[in-house]
Amino acid sequence: MMMINMRMLPPLAAAALLAAAAAATPARAEPIGDVDTAFKLIGPDHKIVVEAYDDPKVSGVTCYVSRAKTGGVSGGLGLAVDKSEASIACRQVGPVSIAKPLPKREEVFSERLSVLFKRLRVVRMVDASRNTLVYLTYSDLLVDGSPKNSITAVPIDRTTPIPLK
Repeated sequence: MMMINMRMLPPLAAAALLAAAAAATPARAEPIGDVDTAFKLIGPDHKIVVEAYDDPKVSGVTCYVSRAKTGGVSGGLGLAVDKSEASIACRQVGPVSIAKPLPKREEVFSERLSVLFKRLRVVRMVDASRNTLVYLTYSDLLVDGSPKNSITAVPIDRTTPIPLK
């Protein structure tokens, strides 16, 4: 991998490079809190964690996802497979602005739930006729996904139409 010396780039090129790197960075979970659900003598307890994700393409919308996190020895070592159950609530947390047109359906967050095959996913869909953003969370496996899912919607004021690709 080639290293770039930021001091040697003109300021505008350096800013463009940093902006491109930030845009390519997937959304990260911000831990909000957790509650224990089962005591484990060795290793961390089983728990439900709540994390916040800001929609990377819709400023002013944050999604809160709660999910099970397996504890014990395997959970402590990162080898456990967490349950395929999650809940989502997305809310407008500030003025909404959408810089670029959105696709009708797009995965906005993805987090690995097991070492190899399982992922928690959040997909944004646009309900253009109601000017609403719909968020769906579910988990999948390489071979067989789970039908367990959760959905939420964020209505956007009609004075801010959602631009579509």
